[in-house]
Amino acid sequence: MAAIIDSVLLTLIEKICVIVVAAYLITRTRSFSEILDGRLTAKNQAVMVLIFGAFSVFGTVSGVEVFGVVANVRDLGPVIGGLVGGPVVGLGASLIGGGYRFLQGGFTGLACSIATILAGSLAGLVYILNRRRFVGVVGAVILSALFESLHMLLVLLIAEPQTEAVLVVRATAGPMIVSNSVGAFIFALMTRNLIRERETALERDEYHSELEKKRLELKIAQEIQQSFLPDAVPRLQGFDLAATSLPAKEVGGDFYDFISITEGRTGLVIADVSGKSVPAALFMVLSRAMVRASASGERTAEEVAKIANDLIAADSKSGMFVTLFYAILDQEARTLRYVNAGHNPPLVLSGDTGDLTLLKTRGIAMGVMEDAEMEERKIKLSEGDVVVFYTDGVTEAVDYGLDQFGVERLVEIVRFNRHLSAADLVEKITGAVLAFSEGEPQFDDITLMVLKGERKNEGELRA
Repeated sequence: MAAIIDSVLLTLIEKICVIVVAAYLITRTRSFSEILDGRLTAKNQAVMVLIFGAFSVFGTVSGVEVFGVVANVRDLGPVIGGLVGGPVVGLGASLIGGGYRFLQGGFTGLACSIATILAGSLAGLVYILNRRRFVGVVGAVILSALFESLHMLLVLLIAEPQTEAVLVVRATAGPMIVSNSVGAFIFALMTRNLIRERETALERDEYHSELEKKRLELKIAQEIQQSFLPDAVPRLQGFDLAATSLPAKEVGGDFYDFISITEGRTGLVIADVSGKSVPAALFMVLSRAMVRASASGERTAEEVAKIANDLIAADSKSGMFVTLFYAILDQEARTLRYVNAGHNPPLVLSGDTGDLTLLKTRGIAMGVMEDAEMEERKIKLSEGDVVVFYTDGVTEAVDYGLDQFGVERLVEIVRFNRHLSAADLVEKITGAVLAFSEGEPQFDDITLMVLKGERKNEGELRA
């Protein structure tokens, strides 16, 4: 008896190997994919009925005879069909497989046919109860074992003579339960992997779609933000002015501005909002608007800074703040009255000697607290003097060794090139920073503004 059981099991497993190859091909068909997506149509269900019905017939034909009865994997096709495609596929495949088995005759023919039809029907019912989803690998194996156990029970209850039925069940129960379970495991594993592949592909497509949407939104945000920066640099009597801003991301928090106050008096702003990307860009727009609103009339730089700070602090609910340098340039008097609200102090280099002055004052970043004290100071600008306004994206740019560009390098570049025009000096500094950090990602926005006192011959050439 043991030799018979081993022979039956080995033969059935050999047949399962054939089914595995076919199963792989079937899981790649359009009809199978549509069913996995829950798109059940008359066409794809009919295709699956025929395929899994053929599986069931193959299971009968390829079985091994034991005591005049064929031990087989006939129930595998209807069970998998029902678990994947629902009751229509399960019942349809089982009717094909069960009907074929009934036509083969034999004293277990009726019991085996009923068992196959029940297996496919019950598998389809499980699909419905599981909310039209595949039960998974473990579920498929357990159900396949249960259905084969039911198959053996029906043979004992229905087949006659009883003594022969018992012999058949003893010889075939173990091998059939094991072989059908193994087949269910392999098929369910393929199905689960395919489901995961499709889910991963769907997630990837959704991710790329969302990423593309974000890129479009950021591009629009960038265009809107750029529209808030000055379109052109104003022409100033006796001075040369230039500026640029390179955001680290699509949108950034740095900004500069030129504010026409009265005839011959111009407000100059450079600022750096805490944070990056869209939140910083939104706060930048708010800060710029508040400074512009505060700069009207005959207000001093200190008054403008205090009013703007109170307005920004009142509207800052996110804890963000902005470091800002605001100056009023009097072109006729050649003076610069300024307030530094926690910003990097601009550099002033003498056009004649190259001596350095830092424009520092007492003051904290705007938006931190209302009623903050701001100190105003004044400096006289001579011909050839260069004022460099910058954000920390310039001095804190790093190279591959994580060394910072630093203030000293910036001073040396300005000192060595102070004879250049404001625009050329901006280009020289920007190029030096980018060359210094070549190959390293830009972590912060780079914003520069250069104001240069023109010499008489330079002014005549520019005019």
